[in-house]
Amino acid sequence: MNVLKIKELSVRYGSVEALSEVDLEVQPAMVYGIIGPDGAGKTTLMRSICTLLPYQEGSIEVLGYDAASQAKEIRARIGYMPQRFSLYQDLSVQQNLRFFARLFKVNHAEMLKRREQLYKFSRLEPFAKRLTGNLSGGMKQKLALSCALIHTPELIILDEPTFGVDPVSRVEFWQILHQLKADGISIVVSTPYMDEASQCDKIVLLHKGRVIGQGSPAETISGWKGKLYSLTSRDLQKLYAFLQTKAGKDNLQLFGSEIHLFSEQELSSDKIADWQSEFPELESCVEIKPGMEDVFLRMMQ
Repeated sequence: MNVLKIKELSVRYGSVEALSEVDLEVQPAMVYGIIGPDGAGKTTLMRSICTLLPYQEGSIEVLGYDAASQAKEIRARIGYMPQRFSLYQDLSVQQNLRFFARLFKVNHAEMLKRREQLYKFSRLEPFAKRLTGNLSGGMKQKLALSCALIHTPELIILDEPTFGVDPVSRVEFWQILHQLKADGISIVVSTPYMDEASQCDKIVLLHKGRVIGQGSPAETISGWKGKLYSLTSRDLQKLYAFLQTKAGKDNLQLFGSEIHLFSEQELSSDKIADWQSEFPELESCVEIKPGMEDVFLRMMQ
């Protein structure tokens, strides 16, 4: 049985369509990524899954329960970590854990056992008596995840849990998620970071509320059609302006210290030589393999 099944889901805020005919399925013990930029509809999708937001069309089935009519049953069996940090800043780490244990009616003995397990993987035990407001960003996210896990849910929903977190804490957080997956917990996680897609077993790419791609990260990248080139210059802005006259703006993307150029056909050595003749500042033009961000940006076109 799938832990999550969504069929033709549409959500509207007045006349604004936040989600349109979204379909996805999440299998047990899987990390499923919802990938997309701000405004793609990720949070709307997460809140709908958690029965916190009504939807106008379609269906959501969570752990065999219907989200429209069995919200109480679903909320008792899932863990939810919202995008905005929502724990009590004036409570300590252990007080927040105790509060959420009581909220989910976890008895005291089980709470103590579960707390020790959560301390072990989160490494928060040395900070048990520290006020939550005094924790670092990475520690706050680990505590929020621990609170979402205190009642041993079968499925956890994480809305951009690594947003604004330093790189080291991001790596540690994903290590924790993979450990949870190994323990049999299903995870649905949203992120605006394309590089985090590779951490997931399957992903769905969202853009303006619509699904533009779905599958494993490898399957998504293997669907790339055409050629991709990396071009460098001492003056990227001038190179970008030059390439717009040759390849068109829609086929260009700035990537740090280089420009990625999409072409349906292979660029001949003669064409590259002609470009270098017209624009001597063009230092290099080499074919590269596309990454997830390249694929996503191309799908948006």
